[in-house]
Amino acid sequence: MSQQTNDFSKWYIDTIQKADLMDYTPVRGCIAFKPDGYELWEHIQSEMDRRFKETGHRNAYFPMLIPESFFQKEKDHIEGFSPELPWVTEAAGEKLEERLALRPTSETMIGHLYSNWIKSYRDLPVLINQWANVFRWEKKTLPFIRTSEFLWQEGHTAHENEEDARKETMQMLNIYKEVVEGLLAIPVYDGQKTPSERFAGAVDTYSIEAMMKDGKAVQAGTSHYLGTKFAEAFDIKYLNRENKHVHVHTTSWGTSTRLIGSVIMVHGDEQGLVLPPKIAPTQVVLIPVGPWKKNPAIIEKLDEIFAELKAKGIRVRLDDSDQSPGFKFNEWELKGVPVRIELGPRDLENSQVLLKARDEANKVTVEIGQVVSAIEQELETMQTRLYEKAKAFRDANSHTHVDSLEQLQHHLVDSEKNGTIPGWILAGWCGDDACEEHVKEETKFTTRNIPFNPPTTKQTCINCGKEAKHTVWFGRAY
Repeated sequence: MSQQTNDFSKWYIDTIQKADLMDYTPVRGCIAFKPDGYELWEHIQSEMDRRFKETGHRNAYFPMLIPESFFQKEKDHIEGFSPELPWVTEAAGEKLEERLALRPTSETMIGHLYSNWIKSYRDLPVLINQWANVFRWEKKTLPFIRTSEFLWQEGHTAHENEEDARKETMQMLNIYKEVVEGLLAIPVYDGQKTPSERFAGAVDTYSIEAMMKDGKAVQAGTSHYLGTKFAEAFDIKYLNRENKHVHVHTTSWGTSTRLIGSVIMVHGDEQGLVLPPKIAPTQVVLIPVGPWKKNPAIIEKLDEIFAELKAKGIRVRLDDSDQSPGFKFNEWELKGVPVRIELGPRDLENSQVLLKARDEANKVTVEIGQVVSAIEQELETMQTRLYEKAKAFRDANSHTHVDSLEQLQHHLVDSEKNGTIPGWILAGWCGDDACEEHVKEETKFTTRNIPFNPPTTKQTCINCGKEAKHTVWFGRAY
């Protein structure tokens, strides 16, 4: 049995450490991003930032410390986040008059400031995004997926009316889906969260949900319509076109560095990391083989290829270290580099190189004159191939045959007996929180979302058997 199947968590930690993406720090749940790990985030950040700006959003920055009284203004918000908040109670050797929280999210601080900034309908819409770190003191941590401090972006917008705010909510969810599927090659289900799973203080929460190779779910991005809840709590009013003071409608939306963990869990294999070309810090590695040191022409040719690839904007490395070729092959495979090029004396005589894609078993021979175009083609092909592989895996483990709690329990027993992952199930739900909670208590399956485009529509509730109001994805989650 493979390590991925036998002990997925251990495989995940081993893969991260061998790929040199992060290191642990003395503070529980707080990790250091090493350069390759941080560059993964930079590529995500770059693509999202470009799309945010294309849709009229601008970046700003808000304080990390938030007064306790701000949280008290929105009752649902403080109830949702209170257990996870780290507090600052003392500074410069003196007790603070009011505790300050390290932000878990910035709705309260931004709500306070928006009440000063927004006075008229002419000030709307306000379309602001923040790239920042946030804190949620997790009891159980896992690098990138669930940490006490993590990096993210959070968008906060204010609008004249509900229609505009809801359009914004869905626009940002669609951007998340496009980036996660297009850049990270991770297929997602988009849909609406159930009331028990929605963001603390939101009217409606929408999410994209991704399936990992162990069948568990990662919430890969969320977008929230907040209505006028935070506007009322923080008195964000404006003079409308009818010369009346009314509350704005607000949204918030966010993704985080858990996307890095998702990339690892979705694409990695027994050999280690497998990175989609669009996000890989190094897309191509060039390796001289055989007695190359006695033949300077080999390095000269690799230098030429290096320069050509660099000129095309391809992220390339030349490994001319003293390690053996076998060691280098293994090292770069562990790091998930999409394409490896090998060149030795015989290859040079035959005017060819060997090309090896990280996710394919075989090497292919390429004429030296065609190597740059072959690499460009392979990077594009691999990006699509990884997405299709991940989608096929997700679809094979998305089950639509389970219609009752008893059937779900049988499904779990069969999965354990057969050594397969239980995956997710599509089931009906009557809308009663008690039914949702009972399924969770009995199976640890939680509602992921109510998909916009379910593969089929369910008629009865998985728990009580009454008429279903919603068709919902259920699964175990990180």
